[in-house]
Amino acid sequence: MIDPERALQRGLIDHLRGDAALKALLGDPARIWDQPPEKPLYPYLVLGRLEARSLEGLAGGLEQALTLTCVSRFGGAEEAKAVTAAVRARLHDADLTLEAHRLVSAAVTYSDVFRGADWRSTYGVVRLRAVTEPLIEEEAA
Repeated sequence: MIDPERALQRGLIDHLRGDAALKALLGDPARIWDQPPEKPLYPYLVLGRLEARSLEGLAGGLEQALTLTCVSRFGGAEEAKAVTAAVRARLHDADLTLEAHRLVSAAVTYSDVFRGADWRSTYGVVRLRAVTEPLIEEEAA
């Protein structure tokens, strides 16, 4: 059985790549990665830090806080703001399909857009809080 962290990551990438607004901003297929290529096209979205905690009272339940970061070289904050807004909109009340797990809840808890130290890159950060639980065998079949 797949672990809940990878199930969330796969479901999240599939969900985001299915969004027309994100395809318009990030290309088709949308440039959404766990690890960007060595010479990426801009802008792109990368999955970053993941924090996970077990939840008492929810058998196998896991609370995950995942950071998604847009990297833009547009020459201003407009593009990073647009990607960040599209990610927030796509994740609002998201119904992600997860392998061998169920999404109990998901909410964007934080977003920020800022210039990088190099003054060439602009970053848009979105933090997602998700609670998952494993499917019981009858549900998974």
